[in-house]
Amino acid sequence: MPTPSAPPDAVEDRAAKQRTVLLDIAFLRLWTGATASGLATWALPFVLGLAVLDRTLTATDLGLLLAARTMGFLTAVPMAGVLADRHSRRGVVLWAGLAAGAAAPVLAAGLDRSVLLMATAAAVAGAGQGACRPAYQALTAEVVNADRRQQANAAMTLAVRATTLVGPSLAALLAVFLSTGALLVGIGLLWLVAACVPGRGARPDTLNGASQPSAGTDRASFLTEFTEGVREARRHPWFLAGLGALTAVIATGYSATGVALPVVSRDEYGTEVVLAGAMTAYTAGALAGALLIARWRPRSPGRAALAGLAAYGFAPLSLVFPVHPVVVMAAYAVAGIGIELFNVPWFTAAQREVAPDKLARVSSLDFLLSYGLAPVGLAVIAPAIDAFGARAVLAGCAVVCFAAPAAAALVPSTRTFSQPPTGTANAPRGADPSA
Repeated sequence: MPTPSAPPDAVEDRAAKQRTVLLDIAFLRLWTGATASGLATWALPFVLGLAVLDRTLTATDLGLLLAARTMGFLTAVPMAGVLADRHSRRGVVLWAGLAAGAAAPVLAAGLDRSVLLMATAAAVAGAGQGACRPAYQALTAEVVNADRRQQANAAMTLAVRATTLVGPSLAALLAVFLSTGALLVGIGLLWLVAACVPGRGARPDTLNGASQPSAGTDRASFLTEFTEGVREARRHPWFLAGLGALTAVIATGYSATGVALPVVSRDEYGTEVVLAGAMTAYTAGALAGALLIARWRPRSPGRAALAGLAAYGFAPLSLVFPVHPVVVMAAYAVAGIGIELFNVPWFTAAQREVAPDKLARVSSLDFLLSYGLAPVGLAVIAPAIDAFGARAVLAGCAVVCFAAPAAAALVPSTRTFSQPPTGTANAPRGADPSA
């Protein structure tokens, strides 16, 4: 008897799942826009730093501009989460990119003329950057089917790490031929790509089976809708535990990298080579981690992800004792691998588990806490080093980086980054039981 063949639709669907996500035109457009957004976000502080080198800006001016950008970012992230769930995610990406793009030539116009004008433009640029984050995260879930989202998220982070690796050399090369103002205008052009290239995804209501309010329906306030996102996050203990661990690691490990590594490189090794080598090793490790997790499917993805997050602790630990520079670089490479072993499954789990019509708000809460509290760690670590010494502070940072993910792993649902259904056995995963 001949073996029955699979239906043509099933064969085509299986082939589509096996095909690399970068061959999907819709995702390729999204990836291109996100890559341009990441490059523009990274380039702004670097180009402003070049302005300090050519004495167009002072170091104090640079600090003010970066602070204004951070304030714009933190203000826009929660608002964008609400807007991206309330309206089209594609529309939020468009307007956020256009705002950041328009701010770039204003920054160029203010060079050596008006720091106040530049600070205002920096705040607008930061708002555009912040608004893009949750919108891109939710748009990925609309454009890519669930089976290929881990591969898609890995491709997204690969683009970000690649721009970080090659960006400094490219910017330095362009600076030989172009003025700082021209480079700022170029950043604006990158934001135009980020705004205009991505396509439209499926509406949140078509993903979740829920209906959106009609145009004439009264809407809840921004605060009420953001609170709904917080309530959705609280439905997922694995998310709260993981977010707490991520926030602790970024606030301590990231701060050690940003503040203590340059000091240790200068005072202990007498050269900037250790600083440059460690940062390059970290980015290279992150690239390797993204390539690995694009294909690897661990049996307990949450526990594996948290173990990767804990690996960041090797970065501050390598600075506690006098070791060979190669050891420091190796520790940073391990930290880079680990952070992507966490990031990609983390984003994928949120896209799978969170109610689709609340995904942007939950993502905005993620960015708001994890990256929003990073400046606090940066501000605290330098006085702490002065008070207690670098070795004690770095050891404390390492302990936090190891202990926070371990504590998060004690929450049962973190094993798979998913919440077992309780009383909603027939409800689709990610659906809101109250709907």
